[in-house]
Amino acid sequence: MPSSDSSAARFIDLHSHTNASDGTLAPAGLLALAQQKDLAALAITDHDTFQGYDEALPIARAAGFDLVRGIELNSRLYVENSPQPRFVHILVYFPTHEPSAGFLKWLEDQRSERRERNEKLVQALRDRGVQITLAEVEARGRSLAGRPHFARILVEKGYVSNFEDAFRQYLGEEAPSYVERESKTTEEVIRLAREGGGLPAVAHPIRIGLPRALEHEVLTRFKSAGLVGLEVVHSDHPVALQTYYRLLADELGLLPTGGSDFHGATVKPDIELGTGRAGNVRAPFEFLEGLRQYR
Repeated sequence: MPSSDSSAARFIDLHSHTNASDGTLAPAGLLALAQQKDLAALAITDHDTFQGYDEALPIARAAGFDLVRGIELNSRLYVENSPQPRFVHILVYFPTHEPSAGFLKWLEDQRSERRERNEKLVQALRDRGVQITLAEVEARGRSLAGRPHFARILVEKGYVSNFEDAFRQYLGEEAPSYVERESKTTEEVIRLAREGGGLPAVAHPIRIGLPRALEHEVLTRFKSAGLVGLEVVHSDHPVALQTYYRLLADELGLLPTGGSDFHGATVKPDIELGTGRAGNVRAPFEFLEGLRQYR
């Protein structure tokens, strides 16, 4: 691991995806890109799986590259006077400990639930005249097929012209064929992460869509449940918003984290590893040091 003195002016990316979930690049390709961009460290945070990290780890060790184990989990947030839940993504980091056996078993159960949702989504699409099979989806999504893989098939078969159309017409939360995935509440996911040896952080908080007063209240609740960090730097956060979230993290006693949320050329082509959207992401190495020093 680089020392703090040698890495003080260097940058990292604590939010990236491989083709083990919904990214474009294989783990080896993502590592090569991180080295090409001279990142001081990279966290692989695939959805619901450590497969990408596990594949990349021996390559990173051989290269002397600082690779961090991470994962991104979905959760539900219920707020007063809103009948529908908000969806909150939680990044969980394991910078110094391995995940517990109980946490790994829970992830396995989550993947089974994801497959059940995919079966329902296939049927919902077939009911709308879309010729698609679960086997086709899983051939593209490997162990963790999800909506981006459905979108790819819809584009390939000519039902839509691009990913945006796929989500608007078929896969998005407002689409008639949308199938909601069962998720635990955010507080439950945070507790499971802490019990499993991980450090949970709220990902891209701007996407939750809360007014600032309510956002403060909700994050305070999450902190009481065991939340450790807040993703301050993200491709969806302009510089002014990054400043706001950094102040909010400091006020609530949360560690700042940051990353691009890189998926690759197919899913999010405008987001670059390490630098985000139009260069708005530059996460300092001190973010990772904070996670490693957390007790």
